Amino acid sequence: MVTAFAGTVLFGVVLARLTLEPSAASAALVHANVRPGRSISAYLEGTSTIAAVHQLGGNLLLGLPFGVLLPVLLPPARGLLRVGAVTACLMTLVELVQGALVTGRVFDVDDVILNTAGALLGYLLLGRRLGRAVHPRRRHWWTRRAAEPRDTRSVPRDS
Repeated sequence: MVTAFAGTVLFGVVLARLTLEPSAASAALVHANVRPGRSISAYLEGTSTIAAVHQLGGNLLLGLPFGVLLPVLLPPARGLLRVGAVTACLMTLVELVQGALVTGRVFDVDDVILNTAGALLGYLLLGRRLGRAVHPRRRHWWTRRAAEPRDTRSVPRDS
């Protein structure tokens, strides 16, 4: 658990460093992208393969730690849909802050989509098993009662 917390802090520092510092590569972008798929198709069609892999793969890898660390640190966030929802919310917040406060950066919905896809991939590859190893499933009261053997012997009463 301590290792997961330390990993999350380290990941937060790396995330802030990668997303909240001005970027010379994106200085030419002047408009935010709110149409899903627009910048993904632009990278696939208009740039070299190395640049496309760097940009798209980097966004997938940036979301990967969320899928691994969220189920360990927040057991209620365990589950594919929950990990996806939490990651989408956090990455949308990062993109909004990045677009509003950082020179040379703009909001891009495709980054949110790719980060969320990376988190889902991380959850499926490792996060699910790691979350269950650290936080085993609880047995609810109704399943415990059904699993307990019933004593069918009659107990004599004191009269």
